[in-house]
Amino acid sequence: MKKTALGLALILGFASAHAIQPDDPQQEFWDNLSALCGKAFSGELAAYAYPMDSGWRGEEVTMHVRECSEDEIKIPLHIGDNRSRTWILTRIDDGIRLKHDHRLEDGSEDEVTWYGGHTTDPGRGWRQSFPVDAYSQGLFYSTDLQVSVTNVWTMEVHPDDIFAYELTRPYRHLRVEFDLTDEVDAPPAPWGHE
Repeated sequence: MKKTALGLALILGFASAHAIQPDDPQQEFWDNLSALCGKAFSGELAAYAYPMDSGWRGEEVTMHVRECSEDEIKIPLHIGDNRSRTWILTRIDDGIRLKHDHRLEDGSEDEVTWYGGHTTDPGRGWRQSFPVDAYSQGLFYSTDLQVSVTNVWTMEVHPDDIFAYELTRPYRHLRVEFDLTDEVDAPPAPWGHE
């Protein structure tokens, strides 16, 4: 009797551990973001550090989920008339990578560009975090931006509610929230991507 109960418990335990697997949170995040492709939304600062983020205050902030493929999503970020920033998310073997493509008005690359990080855990279907990668740390040291070597970027997608972009490090917390219930006209192409 005891062997039968133990055997049944082992079988049920194995079945529950292997038969019902949770959905892939990174795939859910990717799908939710991809569903916004072609759309643009206005945003506002929810948290910022003064004076580092003062250039964002009082400016119209717009994100445009401009280009989407199975493995890459490009999201230009416009701050007023500044069209220098594009977030680029890429599916990689072990997660998702976030890079920041910064351009000058003539389309050439800014000195500080292609920085970012990649996921180190499955995250949540609505939230993914991107701790700074080694390339970016080297770039920050070489351009006298050592304060950025501990950056963690986060993106959230709450369907039919908000998209959020966040940067955190000691003594800095920037968060911008975009209203997904109010689509706006797509802005012009970002610099260097016309």
